[in-house]
Amino acid sequence: MSKVDLKRELKHLYQASVKEVVQVDVPTFQFLMIDGEGDPNTSQGYAEAVEALFSIAYTTKFMIKKGSQGIDYAVMPLEGLWWSDDMSAFTSNDRSRWRWTMMIMQPHFVGEAVIQAAMVEVRRKKTLPALDAVRLENFTEGSCAQILHVGPFTEEGPTIQRVHDFIGARSALAGKHHEVYLSDIRRADPAKWKTIIRQPME
Repeated sequence: MSKVDLKRELKHLYQASVKEVVQVDVPTFQFLMIDGEGDPNTSQGYAEAVEALFSIAYTTKFMIKKGSQGIDYAVMPLEGLWWSDDMSAFTSNDRSRWRWTMMIMQPHFVGEAVIQAAMVEVRRKKTLPALDAVRLENFTEGSCAQILHVGPFTEEGPTIQRVHDFIGARSALAGKHHEVYLSDIRRADPAKWKTIIRQPME
């Protein structure tokens, strides 16, 4: 059985430095995605979306491992795109008006057919309200700036500003604010949460 470690293969994208902002080129990857809006801390829809994503991702992993392909791989971390129709909702931290796309990268050998089969299997075992809203989609970011933030999400402001300043000195912001969640926030101390802050640039 062959093993695939995407986090190691894509080290420059998933092991960011906490010391400095760096520019990276992010090619096209495929993701399980689901859209929503509202405060992630209080929104039932957000919790349901994340549960649906991970349920499909892990079911897909085991199907690939046990199937004819015989490939074992680690499920990638949760990622999120964040924006608001009125960007003042970000500066004022009005999370009720935040919009988001949560997503988990899928290896290139995972196709639509196995995702659909995984959804059928998950549906057979669980009742997940958000399951049918999950999709498999290609996503391209291109040139981005990124850095690692260590600590609670509520303290990301200065780190985000460093990324924006880096881009402002070279180019201009483009696309949506992107976060990659490297820690299991259910178990880790908030002071040690690791989040990659990524922002596309023109």
